[in-house]
Amino acid sequence: MVSMKININDIDDLFENYTSTDGYTFDPDVSPCTQVINSHSINTVLTVVYSLVCFLAVTGNMVVMVVILYNRRTISSTDIYLLHLAVADLLFAGTLPFWAVDAIFGWVFGDAMCKIISMLQEVNFYSGILLLACISIDRYLAIVYSTQTHKQKRPFLIKLVCAAVWVLAIALSLPVLYKGKYIPVGFSRIMCYEILDGESAEIWRVTTRFLRHFIGFLIPLLVMIFCYSVTIQKLCQMKGFQKQKAMKVIIAVVLAFLICWLPYNITVFIDTLMRSKLIDETCDMQKHVDRALSATQSLGFLHSCINPILYAFIGVKFRRNLVNLLATTGIIKKRDKSQYEKSASACASGLTSTTI
Repeated sequence: MVSMKININDIDDLFENYTSTDGYTFDPDVSPCTQVINSHSINTVLTVVYSLVCFLAVTGNMVVMVVILYNRRTISSTDIYLLHLAVADLLFAGTLPFWAVDAIFGWVFGDAMCKIISMLQEVNFYSGILLLACISIDRYLAIVYSTQTHKQKRPFLIKLVCAAVWVLAIALSLPVLYKGKYIPVGFSRIMCYEILDGESAEIWRVTTRFLRHFIGFLIPLLVMIFCYSVTIQKLCQMKGFQKQKAMKVIIAVVLAFLICWLPYNITVFIDTLMRSKLIDETCDMQKHVDRALSATQSLGFLHSCINPILYAFIGVKFRRNLVNLLATTGIIKKRDKSQYEKSASACASGLTSTTI
């Protein structure tokens, strides 16, 4: 491996914000401002959070996939998006154990796994966000134009859109392949980090950051806001319980997305502005940003286990299919199934059973 001097201040990239722990060996020649300290207790908390999110996300998204595939004969366009979203969240969760170990021991999995895990996580980050935007468009078409073209079933077109999402996600994630295992100057543990050299390194990093801000957050968010705003206006013209139920689901979807990802994207954006010298970078500000990245990143990861609740468990159609599956496998009694179907029929409709 070629030795390369790297600024410790740069080691707060997308998923590796563990710049130091109590057990690190520091270089006395390095400026104190570049030695941002994450205590061992903070890294332990991150490990617990990553492990818990992984367990919840794997469990929830596996249930979603099983239920959708079990009822694939009646699969809808939204179900197809939900299936791909569950796959994205499941693969995303599968990378969390690696980062949980990294938070405590450093990167011990080698150079190749650094590239593979980073690429896998980035691909599923992009695909998950883009699929959320696709679901908002699908619900917009289903409710606002319910009497027109959306009633025509076009499963091939939906699958083509999903394939395009995955291809775009892979293309946008290619810069992550620059990552590799590295031991920074003044540190004693290996990190999975972007290995860039030369004057263009910082320009490349800032450019990819801005690209991630716009395509990975801002554009999908604007699409969701537009689609759901128009959808709510349409629902306001309706009357009854169906309207209230659908509006609550939409509000929950948008709020969950904003609460989980807005703090992290704001923090990364501030860090990007400092790197591009658009705002002044001070020692205290950099330390606060580094710590905020670790906290807000964990909040963003939490979204992968919230998705099954918001996009599936809250829907009458999914709950009905889940009960049917449990009854068929003998996990619940048919008597309990009948009682549930009676209660569900009182509030289910063509709108609420398919609206996300």
